[in-house]
Amino acid sequence: MKTDVIINRDALCALQELPSESVHCCVTSPPYFALRDYGLDAQIGQEDTPEQYIDRLTAVFGELYRVLRKDGTLWLNIADTYCGTGNKGGYADPKNPKGRTGQGLARNSRVTGCKQKDLIGIPWLLAFSLREQGWYLRSDIIWQKQNPMPESCKDRPTRCYEHIFLLSKEKKYYYDAAAIAEPLAPTTAERYRRARSTNSKYTQEIPGQGKVQGLNRPRDGGYYDDALMPTTRNKRDVWLINTVPYKGAHFAAFPPKLAETCILAGCPKGGIVLDPFFGSGTTGLAAKSLDRHYIGIELNAEYCALARARIGGAGLSNN
Repeated sequence: MKTDVIINRDALCALQELPSESVHCCVTSPPYFALRDYGLDAQIGQEDTPEQYIDRLTAVFGELYRVLRKDGTLWLNIADTYCGTGNKGGYADPKNPKGRTGQGLARNSRVTGCKQKDLIGIPWLLAFSLREQGWYLRSDIIWQKQNPMPESCKDRPTRCYEHIFLLSKEKKYYYDAAAIAEPLAPTTAERYRRARSTNSKYTQEIPGQGKVQGLNRPRDGGYYDDALMPTTRNKRDVWLINTVPYKGAHFAAFPPKLAETCILAGCPKGGIVLDPFFGSGTTGLAAKSLDRHYIGIELNAEYCALARARIGGAGLSNN
């Protein structure tokens, strides 16, 4: 199978032609529901209903399930949508029933089961659909941004995060915790060094939780010998990663650090990372910088050209 290549095709069709259990990891961010119209017939994100959108993405990730190795992981970035956003709720201009300046009415103008201004719950609808399909839903990672897109809303907080779902095919899978571990907090190291009195409430079993944690058991000295004191801790599930500028004509490029973190944890060196919604090629760029191979699938030919120029030396295929 050819790697380090960009395939200019519909994601589902391209995945159907890839061999089973051939890639180690998938890092991707599909087009969000009712957000951008790329003017392509086979595009995802402009379906009439959230249910149709979820069904199409579930079909794509069902084919990815076949292509992914048994020990592989899927890192899926997805954000939510409000009902009514884009055309002032239920109001339709009688002079422009099809939308102003030729633009169609927002796809999310009316959603079954939702009132105007309701949050639809797209990420969790997708996560539950994939879990029902057979995926293990292992983690809901919060991607927090200190420089989010400004919003003019005055009746709710400004959104500053998106979801990254970690999904796997099996109970056990490749995950390199050490590769993305965080520095141990000084306060944690100090707790490890302290003795623990028998008078602490934490030395007793907490009702309903059973055994006492080893760290909280009474002791005369530190929990670790100084020579064995850890310097890192397991990465938390809130990732503070700011967006970064991208000069190319793509308006939804996620930051390389986000892709790099997923790849370090989910793909061994020399492995293959797949992105069925390649966009401007961030996943491929990150994979190449980390000594991994990549396969990018992108419907938009202009974005394929952007990604190829950005990564450098990438092959381009229409098959």
